[in-house]
Amino acid sequence: MAFSEPLRGHGRVLGVFIPETESNHTMKLRNLTLGTLTACMLAGMAVPGVAAPLTANNNDAPILVGHRGAGGVAPENTLAAFKAGSQSGADFVELDVQLSSDGVPFIFHDETPARTTNVEEVFPGRTNDPITSFTWKELRQLDAGSYFSANYAGEKIPHFDEVIDVVTGNTGVFIEIKSPAKSPGVEKVVADALANDAKWSKLERAGKIEVLGFDVASNKKFAALAPEVPLQQLTGSVPGEAVLADYATYADSFGTSYRGLDAAGAARVKNAGLGLGVYTVNSAAAVDASLALGAERITGDFPQQMKRHIAGQKPFPSNDGVVIADSVNDMPGDDLQAETGEHVILANTGNRSIDVGGYVLRDAANNMLSIGEGYTLEPGDRLRVYPGPGTNSADAFYLGGNVGVLNNGGDSLGLWNAKGKLMDTFAN
Repeated sequence: MAFSEPLRGHGRVLGVFIPETESNHTMKLRNLTLGTLTACMLAGMAVPGVAAPLTANNNDAPILVGHRGAGGVAPENTLAAFKAGSQSGADFVELDVQLSSDGVPFIFHDETPARTTNVEEVFPGRTNDPITSFTWKELRQLDAGSYFSANYAGEKIPHFDEVIDVVTGNTGVFIEIKSPAKSPGVEKVVADALANDAKWSKLERAGKIEVLGFDVASNKKFAALAPEVPLQQLTGSVPGEAVLADYATYADSFGTSYRGLDAAGAARVKNAGLGLGVYTVNSAAAVDASLALGAERITGDFPQQMKRHIAGQKPFPSNDGVVIADSVNDMPGDDLQAETGEHVILANTGNRSIDVGGYVLRDAANNMLSIGEGYTLEPGDRLRVYPGPGTNSADAFYLGGNVGVLNNGGDSLGLWNAKGKLMDTFAN
């Protein structure tokens, strides 16, 4: 979800459209008139601050961004996830920044601590309180890793500045300003860090920073504070031409869910002079579909596996033949109806028997479906795994839960074997 060429600006200056370069990798010259730009160049003066070019490790490949670090293989938005994302070979890692009640910038996605921390244990009764209502000292008392795996017990919610110390090599950072209305002043905190902190400003000058967000007012505020920093407007679907034209007055690029993107929407984005990014892309098929629509930026939870696929390699070289064949998320009637509710289908595509007892399916929200003992798939066999109730059989396993976990609007899943090795991913 980034660009790599040195020409800055999508070329929209005071409503005048300047054709992009052959590579289409350009960035918008914010707030410059054609006269100002020309005068500066003729006089040998420095051109006013503009968005620095984003850079990739390979200019021929799309920009690959690790979502919340590498949120599919480590607890999201923790230092462990950022290390994993950086080491995966991703061009960038993405994070979500908010402000504590005492004004400290910290990294966290949700608006409450319930899903990914032990808040109920540490602060009983505050499970559903706004995450921004906690002081920084209180936030540091929470365990943000155990929800994912016991291997990550003790992982803390990071301070914004801690991230810069764990990204390695040529990895950049996508900084999403999360729920800005609940973190008043967060735009200035981020802008000041990028301008004044030596480590952050070095990364920004190298073209390895982009700021992004869903909130239009917040993005406009940030654009005014830091016109030199590349900015991306996010929305869940592609809006009409008039809205995109407004985005192009302050943003360099546009990002949306790949599930709702079609050729017409992709064309509208490009015609507005905006770069195109997609999230959250967690399967090889989804990568291919996004690239076919012209996405330059691919954000996903499994950056290492997606990088292998883009390079023409096997995404899962250790796969034993068992794959996620399908996910039936939305059933007629009750998703948890006995025997026929929502379910995931595994298939043995190999040529030997595989014991799948202890294998684990994990969805994007970290709901886990663990397969019981005694299930061996012969070549060609399929196994249906149900979160809800039913009668176990040779080709169906029921966990007996009372909560639907598969997102009816589309979900992504990872499959781990009993030793904790990632075997496959799937998205629908």
